[in-house]
Amino acid sequence: MNIESILLPGIDPKRPVVISGPCSAESEGQCLDIARGLSKIGVKIFRAGIWKPRTKPGGFEGMGAKALPWLKKIKEETSMYTATEVATKDHVFAALKAGIDILWVGARTTANPFAVQEVADAISGADVPVLIKNPVNPDLELWVGGIERLYGAGIKKIGAIHRGFGLYEKKLYRNEPMWHIPIELRRRMPELPLFCDPSHIGGRREYIAEISQQAMDLCFDGLMIESHCCPDKALSDASQQITPEMLDHLLSLLVVRDAFRPSKDLSEMRVKIDQIDTQIVDLLGKRMEICDEIGHYKKEHNMPVLQPVRYGETLRDRAETGLSKHLDPAFVREIIKEIHEESVRRQLAILNG
Repeated sequence: MNIESILLPGIDPKRPVVISGPCSAESEGQCLDIARGLSKIGVKIFRAGIWKPRTKPGGFEGMGAKALPWLKKIKEETSMYTATEVATKDHVFAALKAGIDILWVGARTTANPFAVQEVADAISGADVPVLIKNPVNPDLELWVGGIERLYGAGIKKIGAIHRGFGLYEKKLYRNEPMWHIPIELRRRMPELPLFCDPSHIGGRREYIAEISQQAMDLCFDGLMIESHCCPDKALSDASQQITPEMLDHLLSLLVVRDAFRPSKDLSEMRVKIDQIDTQIVDLLGKRMEICDEIGHYKKEHNMPVLQPVRYGETLRDRAETGLSKHLDPAFVREIIKEIHEESVRRQLAILNG
C-alpha cells in the first residue's frame, strides 16, 4: 500500500497531501467560509470535528449530526472531499449516510480496543479511506492493534495519523512528538500512509510550521492541520488553529526533501556506521561479561546489587565525557541508564539464581 491507495480521484499524491479545516464545525457559515478559503489555496480535503470528545463535561462537544449537511454543502460548492472523526457505530452510520468521504479514528478512541472494534465493524463493507490516530499514551502496540482491527474488518484503505503523545510532565509542545514511535510504525508497516497532525502536537499555532517541516524531513506523506476563519474565536482548541492564508504561507515555505537516491558516497559512510555499530555491540557484550563477574562477586560477599552513589557518579562522569565529544549530555545519560538497567537485571538474576 502507498499514499495513492487511500487517496480519492483528483488529489495529487505528491507530498504533502494536506487535510485542513476547523477543529469543530460550529456553524454552516463558519464551515463554508473556511472551506472557501482553503479551496482557494488548493486544499482538496476539508476536515471538521462533528462529535468532539472532551476531557471534562461542559465544554463544546460539537454540533453532532446537525453539522453533516454543512459538509455536504461544502462538497457541492467547492468540490472538496470531506473528512470527520467517528468514535461510535452511530457516528459511522450517520457519516456514511451523509456521504462523508474520509473517516478518522481519534486518539481517545484508539486507546480503547472495544471502541475501535465497534467502529471497524460499522465501517466494514464501505469503500471509504480510514485514518487512525495514535493513542493518547505512548503505546505503539495499541496503535498497531487498532490498525490491525481495521484490517481485520476488511477495510482496505487505511492510513495513520501521528498527533503526539500526552505526558504528565508538560514540556514545550502540547503533546510530545516522540518521533521514534511513528518511525518504528513505518519500519513495521512501510507501505502504510503516514500523516502528521502538527496542530495537536504543538498545541499553539507558532509551532505548526516547525513541526510540519520535521514531518517532511522524516518523509511523512501528509499533514492534517486545523484551520479557522477566526482562530481566536474558535469554540475548541483556538490556540492551535490558523487561517487559510496562514496555511498557504506555511506550505509555501515548506521544504519537501527529494526521494532517497543511493550513491557511492552514502554507501561508504553507511559501511563505516555498520562497522562502528558492530564495535558498540561487541563492547556492550564485554561490559555485560564484567557486570556478570561483579554480580557473582556481590553474591559471594552478600552485597546488594544497587549502589546509588556509584550510579550517580557514573551518570555525571559519562555525561561530561560525552560533552567533550560534542554529544548531548541528556542523550548520553539515557544510554547509560539503559545499560545500567540491563546490568542490574543481570546481577539480580545472578543473586537470585
